[in-house]
Amino acid sequence: MVPLHWCLLWLLLPLSLRTQKLPTRDEELFQMQIRDKAFFHDSSVIPDGAEINSYLFRDTPKRYFFVVEEDNTPLSVTVTPCDAPLEWKLSLQELPEEASGDGSGDPEPLEQQRQQITNEEGTELFSYKGNDVEYFISSSSPSGLYQLELLSTEKDTHFKVYATTTPESDQPYPELPYDPRVDVTSLGRTTVTLAWKPSPTASLLRQPIQYCVVINKEHNFKSLCAVEAKLSADDAFMMAPKPGLDFSPFDFAHFGFPSENSGKDRSFLAKPSPKLGRHVYSRPKVDIQKICIGNKNIFTVSDLKPDTQYYFDVFVANSNSNMSTAYVGTFARTKEEAKQKTVELKDGKVTDVFVKRKGAKFLRFAPVSSHQKVTFFIHSCLDAIQIQVRRDGKLLLSQNVEGIRQFQLRGKPKAKYLIRLKGHKKGASMLKILATTRPSKHDKLRTCSSATVAWLGTQERNKFCIYKKEVDDSYNEDQKKREQNQCLGPDTRKKSEKVLCKYFHSQNLQKAVTTETIKGLLPGKSYLLDVYVIGHGGHSVKYQSKVVKTRKFC
Repeated sequence: MVPLHWCLLWLLLPLSLRTQKLPTRDEELFQMQIRDKAFFHDSSVIPDGAEINSYLFRDTPKRYFFVVEEDNTPLSVTVTPCDAPLEWKLSLQELPEEASGDGSGDPEPLEQQRQQITNEEGTELFSYKGNDVEYFISSSSPSGLYQLELLSTEKDTHFKVYATTTPESDQPYPELPYDPRVDVTSLGRTTVTLAWKPSPTASLLRQPIQYCVVINKEHNFKSLCAVEAKLSADDAFMMAPKPGLDFSPFDFAHFGFPSENSGKDRSFLAKPSPKLGRHVYSRPKVDIQKICIGNKNIFTVSDLKPDTQYYFDVFVANSNSNMSTAYVGTFARTKEEAKQKTVELKDGKVTDVFVKRKGAKFLRFAPVSSHQKVTFFIHSCLDAIQIQVRRDGKLLLSQNVEGIRQFQLRGKPKAKYLIRLKGHKKGASMLKILATTRPSKHDKLRTCSSATVAWLGTQERNKFCIYKKEVDDSYNEDQKKREQNQCLGPDTRKKSEKVLCKYFHSQNLQKAVTTETIKGLLPGKSYLLDVYVIGHGGHSVKYQSKVVKTRKFC
């Protein structure tokens, strides 16, 4: 490795040297310092071949220095912004030669020497502004003092810097394949499958790597550092960095953080006052997920929301150095929920509806004429069903229906009604529904002298018998349950209660529905209605009883 000095001139120059040339690096000592990353936290030193993490305050530049002793030295500098765009530039200054010290032969004071070097503008080699991971690479760099200056104008932020004079052999960042794009190979309502080409670092160089997949709803990320900055951000505030870890103790004093005993011993490492030492920033919660999956290059993301746009990023990380490279991310919108077929209701027409267990059906009623009221007649033939009615998106009704019910809602000119029927969790539901703007002419399910009953039949041909029984208006659920003994057949009923018997069957169970209108009823009276199915051998089963009340006025 070509000798390289990476040092702060005014901190590390030996006081005993008469010449002002920078010292040669003690390679063994320097390698030990690289392994001890904490050595670099309190200085503006960029080590050769090691990545440093640091912190920038908004609108306050930070400078790093390193020295290249010999001409024609390869050089590579990489800057990784984390959670904010950066402005940075790399410049070159000539190394100072001899200094006279006013003819005394003594070396110049350190402060004068620092001013001599840092006050010079130098030659700008490269500059960049943005949030991409950006590189400066030169196969043959001149000797001299290199200065890296960084600035964040948006907010306080973290960043990473890596520099090396042996870029060909180091290769700390995993390589990307010739096609670095992340592809979406499968798209569903709640899942997305991603695939990408493997990194040559694993396949050719045989170095240990792992892939990390990042999912969020906002944007793609340029670096894993930016992802981790989002993940580690506190919901309420972000603590300012501590001296000696994220920035120089000199910076710590410069930015105005107080020290409890700074007046006497200039202890820059003293803890800041809790009131003044914490900078508080309001941060919105970020819906972001990071999943590391080993060395697989295909992954299915699950538990996504339908009809939602997501951004997907893949990062390949070197398991030894923990340094990473970003693939070219992608985005995709999950598919919409399967749209339910909507049944159109006609004014005054009875519609049969079958709803699966826990299923749902949507119906639409759009009166062709202006109306003041709309009436819904509902006859639930099997288990209870939940009905919701919305007028132009506004919820008007939400109830559970069992038996025969009637709902009258206020109308509105040119209004459209959306009816949602939700099945019971215990079993399928069968019902008849009628919607009308003229209820007096179209109440066919329940009149003053009749009631229409429907039930689900069987695939085999069986005999069905209907019985009716007048009950008091005070007839309640407890009395109804006492008469629900399904082991009691129609032979226990009075002959006067029998309405009729009929044979019926259908191969399609969803359409095996039959109805009968029971006539000869009295106005304003309640009736208990029962249906028995009688199979081979005379064995019978009773359907669930229904109580129906006829209309009082017609």
